Amino acid sequence: MNVGWLEVVVATLLISLVVSLVLARGRHWLEPSFWKVAATITSVVMATTLVLLTFHTLSAIGMGSKRVPSPEVINMEIGYVYNPDRRAMEPVIGKKTGLFGKVWSAEEAQELITKGKLVIQSRNCMDCHTLLGNGAYYAPDLTKAWLDPKWEKQIMPMVGASTKEDAMKIWLMNPDKYPTWVRKMPNLKLTEEEAKAVVAYLKWMSAIDTNGFPANFPEVKVSQQ
Repeated sequence: MNVGWLEVVVATLLISLVVSLVLARGRHWLEPSFWKVAATITSVVMATTLVLLTFHTLSAIGMGSKRVPSPEVINMEIGYVYNPDRRAMEPVIGKKTGLFGKVWSAEEAQELITKGKLVIQSRNCMDCHTLLGNGAYYAPDLTKAWLDPKWEKQIMPMVGASTKEDAMKIWLMNPDKYPTWVRKMPNLKLTEEEAKAVVAYLKWMSAIDTNGFPANFPEVKVSQQ
């Protein structure tokens, strides 16, 4: 059973109302004591609901949950398809393909993704880009950057790479050498290992279920074998 925000709000209000009426019985609704009881009960019920929702949210957005994949997802093929039931695009996980020519263990993948995040933070990428709804809009949103067809159609031939991850790595190390638009990304002096880590982080982030955000990404089919 899926419980949405509307059901939670209605249930919370009903519980507050019923409990308040039971505990305030015998008092007229115009009496200050009636509203004192109602205010106290409503505050307690609301606070309890917020605590429960906080724990539920933490479990729902933790790495390895239904919405946020585990680090090993960087070894998998990642697609993006429309779900008519949700009326939104959602990521799908396909076959194991590895990344940069190897299959990463859980510990290795976690370390690589963490390094990628730290590299992004150290270069202040969010001054221009948006990640998961945070950042700026001067440059492209990076939330689903791994799924951008431009890597295969434009960047791979441009840099002479045979795989998408290699194309991304090379481009990230030399963005000024391979301009793709009027607004040019500066050379951030990434090392090869830093560029690989950023690519891994972007791939992992693309597998997060963000309820179809950002919009306008085309469908990407994957093999389930």
